[in-house]
Amino acid sequence: MNDKNPKSSSGKFRKWFKRKHKKKQPDPYYLQDELSGTWNVAGRAPVGSLAVDLEEWLKPQDAVDIYVLGFQEIVPLKTRTVIGAEDPRKATNWNLLIGKALNESSGCPWLTPMLNPISSDSYHYVRNPGLEKRASFSAICDNTRMRGKPITQHRHHQQAVIGGSKYKLMASKKMVGVFISVWMKEELVTKYSVSNVKVSSVACGIMGYLGNKGSVSVSMSIERTSFCFIAAHLASGEKQGDEGRRNHQVSEIFKRTSFPRSAKDEHNLHPLTILGHDRIFWFGDLNYRLYNLEDNLARHLIQKKDWKALQEFDQLRREQEDGGVFQGWREGNIEFAPTYKYSSSNFNRYSGGVPSRSGEKQRTPAWCDRILWYGKGVKLLSYLRSEIKFSDHRPVSALFSTQIEVNKSSNPRIFSKDTIVPNIMPPEQIIFPLQGTSGNYEEGKATLLSLIEKDTEASSIHTKKL
Repeated sequence: MNDKNPKSSSGKFRKWFKRKHKKKQPDPYYLQDELSGTWNVAGRAPVGSLAVDLEEWLKPQDAVDIYVLGFQEIVPLKTRTVIGAEDPRKATNWNLLIGKALNESSGCPWLTPMLNPISSDSYHYVRNPGLEKRASFSAICDNTRMRGKPITQHRHHQQAVIGGSKYKLMASKKMVGVFISVWMKEELVTKYSVSNVKVSSVACGIMGYLGNKGSVSVSMSIERTSFCFIAAHLASGEKQGDEGRRNHQVSEIFKRTSFPRSAKDEHNLHPLTILGHDRIFWFGDLNYRLYNLEDNLARHLIQKKDWKALQEFDQLRREQEDGGVFQGWREGNIEFAPTYKYSSSNFNRYSGGVPSRSGEKQRTPAWCDRILWYGKGVKLLSYLRSEIKFSDHRPVSALFSTQIEVNKSSNPRIFSKDTIVPNIMPPEQIIFPLQGTSGNYEEGKATLLSLIEKDTEASSIHTKKL
């Protein structure tokens, strides 16, 4: 006769059964390096020495897995370019130049694989299961709001890229002079699940709705981790009330950027808004200046390289505090000189000064070109500026190591991802008179907390509907 306690045996069985059938949890996060940068190119065309400058700035290196490049003023901000139809050739030319810089430096042919160059200013990566060594790219729905009404544009330009190039174009979007381009190592595209690649743009320039100022964004998921990249160009100016206009535009970008779900996304619920993502990177010519600081004192501190003292007057640092529009966002230590404004006649020195030089704009130097991030699992490795004398801005870049969640059920994969997010800011400093007064300052102070609450509420409502 078995003298074992039957209750004890059944209890052990239940524990074994639960352990055996326990729901699989995702693997721990694995590291991924990400480089982010920004450069205002002042409306100059991507030709000539810029190819060399790009390679010098990006410094293609084998360790980097993803490049996210943001540019401002890739076209001159004139009436014709602001209110006229988009010219897709500008985006194509920039992508050709970027692809050449990233791929030819590693010995990979670039121009040959371009069988059918993309002529759209908005496209994203689409996996084609029928081709093992090819990646298909096509345009996606771009949700742009003009005068408060959504205008949906569909473009279906496709490109087949033969295997061989090291980096593949994943997404790209242009709005007037603001441009974003995302590239990923081909080996990572095949090893990891990259999904939900979408783009969005928000125009909030003249009258609050033209594209001379605003943002272009890319949303994508790598395995179980969602990323959002925002390249922005905000209102310029160092007069009283200009900071309020920038803050208002930031709030508008938060509210109006959206990545709508389609019928095919029914079982793949990607984030709808910026703050719904796991890892968020915001970069560009944010145009924040030094406040309550005389020009001659600012130049004196720059000459002494006293960056800590100079940052005490930085507007963006104030906006990262409680109640600011970037409350909770992080930025690396700034240990380099202000990136704007350099003389258009001599890119070796700042514009203006005392005494002011004839014909030059008097601008107090400032850190206009910035890179911020939001979310856990992000480690900054470097934050610096490049000394490329191509425009009145210096490009800035940041290298990150980020964490990505991988399913245990996924195929065995080695994770060592690097993502570069350079933000190239063209000379978007050409100023257009914007409607608005300092009264917009308080309106632009919408806190991050309230925006998160709205995003959570929207996600909850959507879940209930499902």
